[in-house]
Amino acid sequence: MARLIDYLLLIPGRLMVTIRAVLFWALVYSYCGIYACIELLKLLLSIGRRPGKTFQRIPRENPPACLNDPSLGTHCYVRIKDSGLRFHYVAAGERGKPLMLLLHGFPEFWYSWRHQLREFKSEYRVVALDLRGYGETDAPFHQENYKLDCLITDIKDILESLGYSKCVLIGHDWGGMIAWLVAICYPEMVTKLIVVNFPHPSVFTEYVLQHPSQLIKSGYYFFFQMPWFPEFMFTVNDFKTLKKLFTSHATGIGRKGCRLTAEDIEAYLYVFSKPGALTGPINHYRNIFSCLPLQHHEVTMPTLLLWGERDAFMEVEMAEITRLYVKNHFRLTILSEASHWLQQDQPDIVNKLIWTFLKEEMMRKRE
Repeated sequence: MARLIDYLLLIPGRLMVTIRAVLFWALVYSYCGIYACIELLKLLLSIGRRPGKTFQRIPRENPPACLNDPSLGTHCYVRIKDSGLRFHYVAAGERGKPLMLLLHGFPEFWYSWRHQLREFKSEYRVVALDLRGYGETDAPFHQENYKLDCLITDIKDILESLGYSKCVLIGHDWGGMIAWLVAICYPEMVTKLIVVNFPHPSVFTEYVLQHPSQLIKSGYYFFFQMPWFPEFMFTVNDFKTLKKLFTSHATGIGRKGCRLTAEDIEAYLYVFSKPGALTGPINHYRNIFSCLPLQHHEVTMPTLLLWGERDAFMEVEMAEITRLYVKNHFRLTILSEASHWLQQDQPDIVNKLIWTFLKEEMMRKRE
């Protein structure tokens, strides 16, 4: 793959652009087809082994108590004037304190930041958002409404609607992707950037094309290009795939981590088992190949990148390369025993690292 890309760089002008585009989309749809065949095989095996349970779903009408835990904060809503969308968020800490805005990943929602809501409310107005299409936030029907430009603008508009002009921005996984892009496009709005288990977007797009191992780990990006089938596969065996993401040995939180309780798992199942609840989140991915690579790359504010080395979806080598794109103080911390779900897996360590970074930056400003 790397040699092919080097060869294409030697072809001049429009022909090179056309050839690269054709090969890129051929790769996308070919891998999409391969991944879909694998998932279809899994479905057929499940039907063969347990035909009764394959399509069985437990009704979940009432939210688990943990979603209304007052120690996590207050459930709030804000309607954005331009888009007309209503966003749900949970806020902790006094109004008027500096804003800490938390962006979750996939398949998560505001609750993935429960440990940080409790921790940082003493010094910050902490806001854990449900991204566009997730949870109680409005979910536009059309796929085009989930382009990266829309997702970036959402964060800017929410910041302004909350009465702030700047924030400490923290993102995990897909929320990390959005956090990087907000920091690049609206640097005046981000005082400090903290990203958990997601590299700079330019690093990701270049690395995945040159490393087949990462291409395989990112297979779900390609599978999600299909209509309806990815959503359906998540529902099989009462959302078994969703449960396994957080609990299995391969992708879940390890034995040394802070494992999700049965109630935590039920919180995720309650949110994503609602009719149509998976389409909005997956639509985020259905536009990504038309939005990357980026035209602007540089990040100009102090940046902390936290990484769980046992991440089943992102290779750790991308974390170090990210340093090249940050034109300010950059700190990288890799936790050897931690999984992809880092802020839930190792909350005490993550919170301590965030506090250290924030206080160091305050001391650096005073100097």
